[in-house]
Amino acid sequence: METTEKRTFNKRAFTSVAMFFSGLLLPVSGIINHQIAFTPLTREHHFWMSVHNISALIFIVCAIAHIIYNRKALINYINKVKTRAVSREALYAAIMVIGVVWLFSSHALHVR
Repeated sequence: METTEKRTFNKRAFTSVAMFFSGLLLPVSGIINHQIAFTPLTREHHFWMSVHNISALIFIVCAIAHIIYNRKALINYINKVKTRAVSREALYAAIMVIGVVWLFSSHALHVR
């Protein structure tokens, strides 16, 4: 049985997928920018800087839209957190983010 009704555009799904793809571009373009950081401003360098900057902008806009579209779930989560200590998942997520950021950025402290 086929349905001929037209689906509406799912803004939540669009936002999530756009945020995912722009988030994938960020580390790729960031690593390439890091590799060519000390070259003169060539077309290639300008291209990768532009890719990184617009990917970051798309990611931020989509992240804000994602928060707006999912505000009810986020408000419920925040209200639950108020009644109990920090969840194990939140603690592990914080430790993981801090650890990975420290691991990848601490090399800068050893450069002379």
